[in-house]
Amino acid sequence: MGKIENLDFKKNSLRKINSFLQNISYKNNKREFTVKNPRGEHAICAGLKENILVKINGHVGYYCGGMNQKAKIVIDGNAGTGLGENMMSGTIHVKGNTSQSTGATAHGGTIIVDGNASSRCGISMKGVDIIVKGSVGHMSGFMAQAGTLLVCGNAGEALGDSIYETVIYIAGNPKSLGVDCIEKKITKNDIKKIENLLKQGNINKLKAINFKKFGSARKLYNFNIDNASDY
Repeated sequence: MGKIENLDFKKNSLRKINSFLQNISYKNNKREFTVKNPRGEHAICAGLKENILVKINGHVGYYCGGMNQKAKIVIDGNAGTGLGENMMSGTIHVKGNTSQSTGATAHGGTIIVDGNASSRCGISMKGVDIIVKGSVGHMSGFMAQAGTLLVCGNAGEALGDSIYETVIYIAGNPKSLGVDCIEKKITKNDIKKIENLLKQGNINKLKAINFKKFGSARKLYNFNIDNASDY
């Protein structure tokens, strides 16, 4: 086996590479690392908990960056299902596209997708900010509880289905809205929030005024017999 500092999947296993990154001594090690030849491995960089930068040169499989805390992960490729699932803080930046359930149940931090995100982007998100420079698939924002989803392109069917308090900003158009999701008025605070997200995503082609806002109509918070068919 090669030196673990190489972080090369041709020379070391997923378990050894992840263990090395998960157990960084913050004060005694360098803070920038490069992962080579990921070859679509699953759960790369899961469970990181220090303020380090990890660059992944290639495509990754399922659950990359899951449970992330503090780390910045940059993926020079595409990512599979569940990118950043249950992450708490830090940043994950994908320079390609992502598969379904990007940012699922994530509590905090920021996820940036340069391309498109597939179905259920932001499902049950709980505080994360997700920035998608392309479009998102069907049922994005499903049961999303807190945080912000910003989409520069379009959205598939049932956007924001059963949404709670997450706010969705979209520059394009949703194919349809999900149950209890409605368009809302853009406020000055929304403009500031959008401008901040655009800055974080390094997005210059769009302005805050280009976006529409969607969120919960709050009709499903308490059972109402008149809405029984929607539950």
